[in-house]
Amino acid sequence: MTERIGRVALDVADLDRAVSFYQGVVGLETLTRETGRAVLGADDPLLVLRSAPDRPARGPSETGLFHTAFRVPSQAALGDALGRIESDWRLTGASDHGVSEALYLRDPEDNGVEVYRDRPRTDWPLADDGRVEMGTRRLALDPLREAASGADRCPPETVVGHVHLEVSSLDASEAFYAAGLGLDVRQAMDGARFLAFDDYHHHVGLNVWNGRADPSTGRGLAWVELRVDDPETVRSRVGEATARTDGFEAYDPDGVEVRVRRVD
Repeated sequence: MTERIGRVALDVADLDRAVSFYQGVVGLETLTRETGRAVLGADDPLLVLRSAPDRPARGPSETGLFHTAFRVPSQAALGDALGRIESDWRLTGASDHGVSEALYLRDPEDNGVEVYRDRPRTDWPLADDGRVEMGTRRLALDPLREAASGADRCPPETVVGHVHLEVSSLDASEAFYAAGLGLDVRQAMDGARFLAFDDYHHHVGLNVWNGRADPSTGRGLAWVELRVDDPETVRSRVGEATARTDGFEAYDPDGVEVRVRRVD
């Protein structure tokens, strides 16, 4: 699987507190830190945090981020994440989705965060048409606690597995991410769509569950990066876009900046 999510950038009011959370609780490492900006990751950069104390908080009707999902490679790594969350933070949910086991929490600025691990693809539940059938059942936490190794950092194989967005129109957003950017719809349900490259369960989630309708002007999601094999072919389908040396930038129907870059 080459095409995937790259980095995600968030605008935050308190940069120090955000760095402390993503490092101490999620388990990322601070790779670079400069005035007003920090880059965190595991082996590769995954999260860019930008200081934006003068911007207002995201409003209750604004579209934007539902959660950033960090995928760890094993049950032990997910157990380690659970240990950090239970020791230093607050778990808001834990779900067995059939394709994955997921822990949910919120960062200090109320941005949604998921830490999850995938089950083997051969175990993913599939519909007759080949799409995935993700469900939501309560996740048993004791097996994770028992599998934990006590590590205080995510393994180097950790990546941003997917980004889930709150959108104003499922049809408009699906057209942008599917027909435009080339992701396939992997599951459709009431109020949500899940899209992916290469038959993954999802790289992008879209939902209208909370009835948000206004473009985001407050803090939160700044941009999301997609890594693709052939940015020029993708750009020819998107319409309005700004070309860069290694890809292009475009905006989805709700104004989210999407940076499309070539796979390294």
